[in-house]
Amino acid sequence: MALEALLALEDGTTFPCRAFAGSGEVAAEVCFNTAMTGYQEAITDPSYTGQMLAMTYPLIGNYGTNPEDVESAAVRVSAFLVKEYLDFPSNFRSSKSLKEYLDDAGVLGVEGLDTRALTRHLRIRGAMKGVLSTQDQDPASLTQKAKDSPGLLGIDLVKGVTCVQPYRWQEGKVWENLDLSGDFDAEALWAPSQGRYKVACLDCGIKYNILRRLEQRGMKLIVLPADTSPETILRLQPDGLFLSNGPGDPAAVTYVVDTVKELLGQVPTFGICLGHQMIGQALGGNTFKLKFGHRGANQPVMDLATTKVEITSQNHGFCVDAETIDDPAVVMTHVNLNDRTLEGLAHKELPLFCVQYHPEAAPGPHDADYLFDRFQEMMETGKPPV
Repeated sequence: MALEALLALEDGTTFPCRAFAGSGEVAAEVCFNTAMTGYQEAITDPSYTGQMLAMTYPLIGNYGTNPEDVESAAVRVSAFLVKEYLDFPSNFRSSKSLKEYLDDAGVLGVEGLDTRALTRHLRIRGAMKGVLSTQDQDPASLTQKAKDSPGLLGIDLVKGVTCVQPYRWQEGKVWENLDLSGDFDAEALWAPSQGRYKVACLDCGIKYNILRRLEQRGMKLIVLPADTSPETILRLQPDGLFLSNGPGDPAAVTYVVDTVKELLGQVPTFGICLGHQMIGQALGGNTFKLKFGHRGANQPVMDLATTKVEITSQNHGFCVDAETIDDPAVVMTHVNLNDRTLEGLAHKELPLFCVQYHPEAAPGPHDADYLFDRFQEMMETGKPPV
């Protein structure tokens, strides 16, 4: 028999549900994703660290899970909230049900939750903290626990998801760990990899499909912990620097911002999601929390240079405030057509650009895949992208 569960938000709103995987109690920010597919990619995306994820699509679990569609080495969501869970997947690639997958990870999954009502509430009232429990069914108790939980503001979650040791990514997987302590031979470190361009990837919670897309374009990849020093990055003699996506409040990850500031103009640089926010702050901008974030596979973004509209995959709750960047050499390249928030920046004098959304998708459309080609071209020429 399924365990009864209760989700309580910090404003006192409650949602009854029942556990289909795991048990216990968890406190986290509650958010929603509007994608119709890709639940396995979503729950393994490190950017969801510190969050309970609700899927707006009503039926989840119907195609199971498999070892190939992961976006990191672990389930990253604090809990998974769905309307209806299907426990008998039907897909030739499925190797494990979603219940088994979450059980193995020790992550609480619930169904029977009115995800439509939850989504409408968060859109109207804004993102908020919550507590989900199979142990405590008292609304007042859970509401107080939600109020007392830390949330995301001012919290550095990157340190919990970045790689512990540098590694080489090759043939679509983590190939081998590397030792960058002391003196090292940069040429020897890059030599085993196939490809023309040497790219150092700063891991703030990087999605595997980003690495797949970069490798498919002939790039050798070494992935580095987020706190890697600028000196170590330069000693690797990379042709390009990539700044990854990641979780939490970008304003709390000051050490990455300091690294980017020091490397500005020295290495062609491309950033995605949190990487975009790191670049925005390094250029003098501030970040702010969106009312309920952009999470899904259908966000319309306009390329301001061409007026072409891309349908994009997104997962972020913070944004760079374009009005706080007063450098005339920095230009806004992309804008979200739903709320007019900033979605892309580039520099007119330095080889540097970034986007807030996910051109690698997984899941989602591939409209923005050309941005990886732009990064490759910028490494070839060493010139600004605009």
